[in-house]
Amino acid sequence: MKEPKIAIIGLGYVGLPLARLFATKYSVVGFDINKERVDELMSGTDATLEVSDKVLQSVLISELSIEKGLFCTTSLDDIKDCNYYIITVPTPVDKNNRPVLTPLVKASETVGEVLKEGDIVVYESTVYPGATEEECIPVLEKVSGLVFNKDFYGGYSPERINPGDKEHTVEKILKVTSGSTPEIGQKVDELYKSVITAGTHLAPTIKVAEAAKVIENSQRDINIAFVNELAKIFGLMDINTHDVLAAAGTKWNFLPFKPGLVGGHCIGVDPYYLAQKAQEYGYHPEIILAGRRLNDSMGDYVASEVVKLMINKDVRIKDAKVLVLGITFKENCPDVRNTKVVDVVSALKAYGTNVVIYDPWANEEEVVYEYGLVSLKELPSDKFDAIVLTVAHNEFKELDFSLIKKEKSVVYDVKNILSDTIRDKNL
Repeated sequence: MKEPKIAIIGLGYVGLPLARLFATKYSVVGFDINKERVDELMSGTDATLEVSDKVLQSVLISELSIEKGLFCTTSLDDIKDCNYYIITVPTPVDKNNRPVLTPLVKASETVGEVLKEGDIVVYESTVYPGATEEECIPVLEKVSGLVFNKDFYGGYSPERINPGDKEHTVEKILKVTSGSTPEIGQKVDELYKSVITAGTHLAPTIKVAEAAKVIENSQRDINIAFVNELAKIFGLMDINTHDVLAAAGTKWNFLPFKPGLVGGHCIGVDPYYLAQKAQEYGYHPEIILAGRRLNDSMGDYVASEVVKLMINKDVRIKDAKVLVLGITFKENCPDVRNTKVVDVVSALKAYGTNVVIYDPWANEEEVVYEYGLVSLKELPSDKFDAIVLTVAHNEFKELDFSLIKKEKSVVYDVKNILSDTIRDKNL
C-alpha cells in the first residue's frame, strides 16, 4: 500500500486528539459536518480543551498536502484521495436506552461515497459485537458499489480517550486493534503502533475488539453500582462510605472504586449496547442491567438526601434556593454528554425548589441545547438554602461557602472533596 493518507471522520473528543497525533507523522484530513467546529479548529482552537492551542497549531496546515500535518474540512472532495478512513463519531442511546447507530450509518454513507479499491475503513466508535461487519460494512458496500474484503477492507480499534485527562493522553494508552483479514489486521496494527507509544494489542477478529471495548466500561459500571449500593446502605447506618472504602482499600486486591453519578459517553451508555445484543440472542443480562438501574437511580437518591437534610434542619423546601455546583459529567472538563447531574436537578425541581447551576467549565449554549437548562459561568452573588456539589472541579475546592450559603442551610458533597466543617453530608 502507498504511504498512509488518513481521513478522520468526526472531530470531537475522540477524533481530534487522534487526528492531531497521526498528523505528527502522516498527512491527515479531519472531516466533520459541523462547519463551526471545523472553522474553530482551523483557527487553532479546540473548545473541548482536549488538545491545547499550541499543540493543535503545531500540526495544522492551511491547505491539503501529501506532507505530514492536519487539514480540517467539511468537503468530501478533500478526503477522496485518502486510503485510510477512521470513523470516530458518537454512538449514543435514545430515551429508552436503545442504541442509536444513526451517526455511524451516516458516517459510513459519507465514506462510501469516496471509497476506492484498496482502501481500509477503521471504526473507533463504541458498538456491540458484530456492528461493524453487520451494520456498517453493508452501508459501505451499498454506497460505493465495492466488495468487502476484495475491493476494500475494514478494521476496528476502540477509542480509549479519557476526556479531561492530561496525563493519560491518546498516545499513552495501549490501543486494541483488529482487521477484517489477518493481513489487514497487521496493517491496521502497524499504523497505530507507529504513533501509540504505549503499544498495541492486535485482537484476532473485529468482533473480539468490539466486545473488549464494550465490556471495559460495563465492568466499571458494575463496580461503581456496587459502591453506590454500599453508599445507600451505609447512609442508612450513618457510616461514612469513603471511610469504609479507605479502610477496605488497605488490602492489596481491593478495587478502588468510589460512589457517584455515572454519566458520560462511555460508562453510562456502553452497557446498553451489550445488553441489547445479548437480548437479540435470547439472553437477558441480569447483572449488567441491574448495575445500570442502580446507577441511573443515583440522581433521585442524591436529591432525596438533600431534601432530608433540609427537613432535619427546618429549612423550608418549597421555593428554597438550591445551588448545584457542576453540570459536566466529570471534573475539570467541559464535556456535558449524558451528564447525570441533570437527574439531580430534575429531582430537586420536582420537590418544588428553585435550582441555580454554576459551572465554570460548561458551555452555556450547549447546556441549553442539550438539556434546556441555564448554567452560569460566574458564581452567583445570592445566598442559598442548599448547596449540592456534584462535580469535583478544582474551582469548587477553593470556594468560600460562607459567602454563598444562608445561616440555616445544608451542603451536600457528592464527590467527597469538602471538609467536614463545610459539608453536612457526603455520598
